[in-house]
Amino acid sequence: MVTRDLIDNITALVVRADLEGQPPEVHDDIVSWAEGERAEMAGQLRLARDEGGEDPLITLLGRARARMLAAERDLRLLLAYAREFAEPRPYRLEDLARAAGMSISGIRTAYDDDEVAEVTAVTGLAPRRAAL
Repeated sequence: MVTRDLIDNITALVVRADLEGQPPEVHDDIVSWAEGERAEMAGQLRLARDEGGEDPLITLLGRARARMLAAERDLRLLLAYAREFAEPRPYRLEDLARAAGMSISGIRTAYDDDEVAEVTAVTGLAPRRAAL
């Protein structure tokens, strides 16, 4: 169904039913879940617009950026763990580069002492070698 409603359109962009690789018997459940999520998000955006004067598109852009930054942070922490903490030896740079969609040199510079310290704080582990 084609709509000109901003909120309906932008929620359709950010909440999609990803059926790829899923067995056909769960497709209806996935589609129903996505429709419910879109309806809930649309309701929240309409309320924020109507009561708080928030622009729904700007709100979703901000949320998307926050998710992107969180994913980048997770990537750095996982790379720090893989290189500085994993036992019995660090993960191979080539394997990490392929999985992360980065170059080997990018893996080497993707994290720093702050991420190593955060991995230590979260896991209680000591890095294999002195911090960078």
